[in-house]
Amino acid sequence: MDAFWDQVLDFSQSITAEVGAKLLEVFGRVAAEEKQDGSLVTEFDKWSDERLRTAIKSAFPEHGVLSEETLHVFPDQDWCWIVDPIDGTTNFTQGIPLWAVSLGLLYRGTPVYGYVYVPTLNQHFYGYWPTDSGLDMSTGAWLNGEPIHVRSDDPGKNQFFSLCARSTDVLQQPFPCKVRMLGVATYNLLIVAAGYAIGAVEVTPKVWDIAGVWPIVHAAGATWTALDNRPPFPLTVGENYRSRPFPTLVTNRADLVEQFRPLVDRVAIDDSAK
Repeated sequence: MDAFWDQVLDFSQSITAEVGAKLLEVFGRVAAEEKQDGSLVTEFDKWSDERLRTAIKSAFPEHGVLSEETLHVFPDQDWCWIVDPIDGTTNFTQGIPLWAVSLGLLYRGTPVYGYVYVPTLNQHFYGYWPTDSGLDMSTGAWLNGEPIHVRSDDPGKNQFFSLCARSTDVLQQPFPCKVRMLGVATYNLLIVAAGYAIGAVEVTPKVWDIAGVWPIVHAAGATWTALDNRPPFPLTVGENYRSRPFPTLVTNRADLVEQFRPLVDRVAIDDSAK
């Protein structure tokens, strides 16, 4: 099994480096169009999506693929990759140097491996976490080859909490931390895993926004809370995940969920009712 995971990591490193290099050549200089859900897409989201899917099929012909731009139905295969070809397309089109390429590998519907590459920062996050898959595998989370772990700090005015664009209403009441808003769902959650922030919320992420970070965040010691009280995984064979949101709170410690959840629950509930 170790040889398999070595192959998975080598593949992830090489294909995201290839795709990232191409995207860096055009970043900030491409036009975007609006999709049905209001998010943006460019010709390079589509190119990246196709390149990643093709590479996966070549390297792992027995594996399925679900991707943001084309394949939204979860396939009936034990192993399936979930692809986000450019997370943070708005940043990408506007020349803001924060966006990512994300890969998640699922076993029987649950992410057990994730790899997120941030080309503009040359940051490579990856991690392994078996969840309830039954796989006998090592666990851990790394950034550029160095182990990462959540910080243990309490909330305070010198601690960061990351919001998404749809959660800014939480600031209508006192909030116990400094806030940041990054425009990239994967990175928003990964900064908790890396110890940069003590919490983050994403109100409407899709499965391609969370599949790659799920193993990394868990392996780094963070607590993941589904704000709709629906377990995100395992995914269901045959279900179309194009439109389903996965409202998520991530905290550095489990005991802080009871402090942050009441603050963010209202915005998650309000958004789901729209």
